[in-house]
Amino acid sequence: MTRWMTGVLALVVTIAVVLPAFGDRVSEDGRGVTIAQLKYRGGGDWYANPTALPNLLDAVAERTEVAVARRPASVAPDQEELFTYPIIHMTGHGRVQLAPEDIANLREYFERGGFLWADDNYGMDASFRAELSKVLPESPLVELPFDHEIYSSFYEFRDGLPKIHEHDGGPPHGYGAFLNGELVVFYSFNTDIGDGLEDAEVHDDPPEKHEAALRMGVNIVVYALTH
Repeated sequence: MTRWMTGVLALVVTIAVVLPAFGDRVSEDGRGVTIAQLKYRGGGDWYANPTALPNLLDAVAERTEVAVARRPASVAPDQEELFTYPIIHMTGHGRVQLAPEDIANLREYFERGGFLWADDNYGMDASFRAELSKVLPESPLVELPFDHEIYSSFYEFRDGLPKIHEHDGGPPHGYGAFLNGELVVFYSFNTDIGDGLEDAEVHDDPPEKHEAALRMGVNIVVYALTH
C-alpha cells in the first residue's frame, strides 16, 4: 500500500475518532470540521491573511477525504468553544499576549488533544514564544527534523518547510512543542505560509509558491487530524 493510500485510510478513520473528542463540532454549514483562527490579546492583528484559511479548507476538501467546512471559524482562547475545534491557527505581525485564563484554557486544550498551528507573519515571534512558554513551560519549542511526519503526512517535503516570502534572509524553520510525547504546537517561522495561502493577487505570488503553501497547509491539517 502506498503512503498516499495509507494516509487516505487514516483520514477516513479520523472522521469517526476526532470529531467525538471535540464535541462533534461541525461548521455552520454542516459540512464538516473547520479550523478556528485564534483571537489573541495584545494588539496584534490576529485577523491577518483573511483569504488564507478559506483557501486551505478548499484544498483539504478537494484533495483529501476529510470532510471540512469551506469557511473557518474564530475563537478567543478564554472561550469554552475553544474545546470544540481540533485545530486552531494563529498568525499576525504584532504583539501576542495571553491572560491567565487564556493560559489555563490553552493548556487544557492541549491536554485534551487539541493542535495549534502558529504561522509568523513577521513580527509576532518574540511575544509568541514568551507567551507559549507560560502555557507549556516544560516544553520549549524545538526545531523539527526534516524526516518528521508533518513534512510527509500527505505531500513530501524532503527539505522541510518551503520558503514563501523573504523576511530576514536564511532558511525557513519549523518548530514544535510537545506534551506527553505528542506534537501539540507547530510553529512555521521565516517562511510566511499564510501569505502564500492567500489569493494569489494579494501578494502577487507565482503559482508555484501558492501551490507549495497549499501543500504544506494540507500536510499540517492532515497531520493534526491523524495524531
